[in-house]
Amino acid sequence: MLMVEMLSTGDEVLHGQIIDTNAAWLADCFFQQGIPLSSRSTVGDDLDSLVQKLLERSHCADVLIVNGGLGPTSDDLSALAAATAAGEQLIEHPEWIAYMESYFAARGRQMSVTNRKQAMIPESAELIDNPVGTACGFSVVINDCLMFFTPGVPSEFKVMVNDQILPRLRQRYTLPESPLCLRLTSFGRTESSLAQQFDVLALPEGCVMGYRSSMPIIELKLTGPASQREEMLKNWQIIKQGVGGNMLYEGTEGLPAIVSQALNEKGLTLSLSEQFSAGLLSWNLLSANAPVSESVVRSDNSLQTLNQLIADMQQRVAEQGTSLGIAIGDYNQSCLSLALVTPEGSYAHRVRYMPRHHDTKIQQDVSVMLALDMLSRWLNHRDVFGSYEWLETVETSGPQS
Repeated sequence: MLMVEMLSTGDEVLHGQIIDTNAAWLADCFFQQGIPLSSRSTVGDDLDSLVQKLLERSHCADVLIVNGGLGPTSDDLSALAAATAAGEQLIEHPEWIAYMESYFAARGRQMSVTNRKQAMIPESAELIDNPVGTACGFSVVINDCLMFFTPGVPSEFKVMVNDQILPRLRQRYTLPESPLCLRLTSFGRTESSLAQQFDVLALPEGCVMGYRSSMPIIELKLTGPASQREEMLKNWQIIKQGVGGNMLYEGTEGLPAIVSQALNEKGLTLSLSEQFSAGLLSWNLLSANAPVSESVVRSDNSLQTLNQLIADMQQRVAEQGTSLGIAIGDYNQSCLSLALVTPEGSYAHRVRYMPRHHDTKIQQDVSVMLALDMLSRWLNHRDVFGSYEWLETVETSGPQS
């Protein structure tokens, strides 16, 4: 089995000052290609530590993806560390100097002398193109380990992986068949209750059931070899039926995108009114190109009852001439209030928020997911009011014509 590892570099990554989204993206990307990472590690901007880590991993990995440290500043040390570990000198590549000069000229700027550093790579290295930035990548072999050095900017990193690194790996190695990964996202269940329900399943050989909790949702994944597809699909039907009404969607597209597509296909428009969520619902829907005609963020507490919330939303729908209206009301005494106005009638829901350790942002995320779940249920001709293990229904109203 091919041993593929990733090494993230940079003090800001090591000390948690930024989130290492590149590592998460690469792990998922390579997993989908049938080459799951065997290890991930992080090292700061210290030359000795970088060299030591490169030499250490060169004796363990067949392939090492090194991310970051290819910029023009003094703390960008990856190229020098690679040359030191390989026992080589850095050499300047005139073709990359020319590329950078044209890159800056096209933007009406003159290349700084500090950028010349980005054309310096180990003498035995193969230069790897970066069509969207100034940091060239490169590959070098150290102790039979093929190392790819990549820029830390996510847009540059992803292009380099997809267009340069993966083709080289396919050419050099016989890669295994990509695994089958079935995914669904649930809302309103706890990870422990889902695990208790599904961990008793007798899964096909080589298949694994996984749970990823990211409040307010839990993703369920059934992963295994593609040769087990038929048996996996049988188990997957059992899992979907078991999740039942708490399943938001299948796959990875996301509920805002799914709801937006359904609204556009049906020719429906939305009016939004938000209080506790402070515009977060609007942001989620507009980011998915949903047909939102009006979005209002309220700061007053005048809408205290469900009937008041419904009446206000009905008035907005009538004034704007939209098809639907969604309102997220106040958060009062640990209770969230929501309303959905449709052509067939209006619905409102007040639920008590039972977890006590969640911060305001998570509570706002929950309010948005509740609103999207109500809308999704209506669009799919399901009961608008769901059942949630950690949200207690206090009051419901609807439909009202």
